[in-house]
Amino acid sequence: MNTDVAIIGAGPYGLSLAAHLRERGVNFRIFGRPMGFWRDHVPGELRLKAEGFALDLFDPDRFFTLARFCEERGYPYTDVGTPVSAQIFAEYGEAFQKKYVPELRELLVTMVSGVAGDFAVHLENGETVRAGNVVVAAGIGSFPYMPLALQDLPPDRVSHTFDGISFGRFAGKRVAVIGAGSSAVDTACLLHQAGAEAFLCARRSQVLIGEPPRKVDRLKQLVSSVTKPRSGLGTGWRSRMACDWPDIFRLLPTGFRLLITRKHLGPAAGWVTGQVVREHVPILLNMALKSAVCRDDAIRLEFADTQAGCVRTLDVDHVFAGTGVRIDTVRIPFLDRALISAIRTEDSMPALSRNFESSVQGLYFIGPVAANSFGPLLRFAWGARFAARRLTGHLARGLAVRQAPQTAFAQQRFFGIF
Repeated sequence: MNTDVAIIGAGPYGLSLAAHLRERGVNFRIFGRPMGFWRDHVPGELRLKAEGFALDLFDPDRFFTLARFCEERGYPYTDVGTPVSAQIFAEYGEAFQKKYVPELRELLVTMVSGVAGDFAVHLENGETVRAGNVVVAAGIGSFPYMPLALQDLPPDRVSHTFDGISFGRFAGKRVAVIGAGSSAVDTACLLHQAGAEAFLCARRSQVLIGEPPRKVDRLKQLVSSVTKPRSGLGTGWRSRMACDWPDIFRLLPTGFRLLITRKHLGPAAGWVTGQVVREHVPILLNMALKSAVCRDDAIRLEFADTQAGCVRTLDVDHVFAGTGVRIDTVRIPFLDRALISAIRTEDSMPALSRNFESSVQGLYFIGPVAANSFGPLLRFAWGARFAARRLTGHLARGLAVRQAPQTAFAQQRFFGIF
């Protein structure tokens, strides 16, 4: 056996878990490009919607916070009210990796196969690592959703918002962005700033845009702390409960859990990019996309106007799908088909034990893929602390039991029990 634990993914969840395992002396390997999603799929100049305090990665002592990193580098920072750029967040994650996870191997995993207790982790360089446990912390990069109406357009005329980190080539072009969430609004903003004529097309009746923080007196702060308490997911009791009680969430009836996961903290844009779009980008509401075809060197989009009850068309040079992600275990590219078929799912996501273990013994999932089991907390970086502490404790205890001398009548340890 090469390692007791193999971690796949080097974003906030994978790095936080690795830092905790290292502190406990657990034998592990971790693979991936540090903060790769943030480098490859998020424009560096983009100001993130999350507040600064909610963008921490987590070492066991919670010492190397984003606040400390920004202080060391001379970057502006406040816990609340100073938007953090994706570039700074990625730099912070890379600094965290160098400090707490020097073992990281910057190699992609091409396949995971095997059985409980003996997984084969195949790497892009041809190497194979044997692991007793595998933790999938690969984020959302494999799950962009492209509407059916856009799937037949030429690849050079349509993009997902995951694909765009530079927009200069769209200067002077007419570009439609389909969607109403933060990725759609962010892309429309960046297109406008790059000199494109952007249009935001949403099937919803409104595009929700956050308001910039305002100074309030102490009495209002006190009242707000009770009526709308702050959490790593934002303000309000529902978000606070999602942060504080993920174990209680996991015990809720399946249908109720899935409904909360889908509905809570739905599409909404941050105030920095939202203000630009509100002032400078046409927002076309109640527009349900029906078709998209190339015609006379342009793309003709056809929408059903659900309010007016008619059909509207828009001719553009390029289309961005700001339609988010649809997580589906089947779409995880590096999992062997036999493993995928053995994973019990709920609404296409793995159904997990309280220790993040799937129905395949020794195969764990953390991050957004775990949201159906633990709630909205796991969709955000703030959930990395809960996942890292819980899973580290579980793995460390299990490995200690396995490695300790056992009598003939020692009580057996069972994995994967829900």
